[in-house]
Amino acid sequence: MPERPPLDILFPVAALAALTFCVLLLIPFQRVRAAARGQVRASDSALGESERVPPDARLANRSLMNLLEMPVLFYVGCITAYVTHSAGAFLLAVAWLYVALRVAHSAVHLSYNNVYHRLAAYAASNVVLLVFWIALFRMLLVR
Repeated sequence: MPERPPLDILFPVAALAALTFCVLLLIPFQRVRAAARGQVRASDSALGESERVPPDARLANRSLMNLLEMPVLFYVGCITAYVTHSAGAFLLAVAWLYVALRVAHSAVHLSYNNVYHRLAAYAASNVVLLVFWIALFRMLLVR
């Protein structure tokens, strides 16, 4: 029976998934609050995002979309590293750094939303993700 790869690389995956679910839960909270205040009706979202939806509810929705875009490459990379037994200490550290930067991006986005701070976290996370993939490919090529 083949040796099972260490599960460590799946913990950053779980952490990023948890962040995604937290942001997902924020959306109905924001929308119900807006509806209770009379700022929006259910029909305002019938065909997607409406200008009538208050900015804080639209912001949570946009933040969720951000967590469903580039992180797909992170998830695929981590699963590839797991399946190919390539998830060493370096990839694990880079994976956690990526998660930390995505947490920072979401925190900025959902709080004071400074575009420059948000861009810095976003750009840094993309560079880290690129480093992850380069390191993963190098590990796969030397096998």
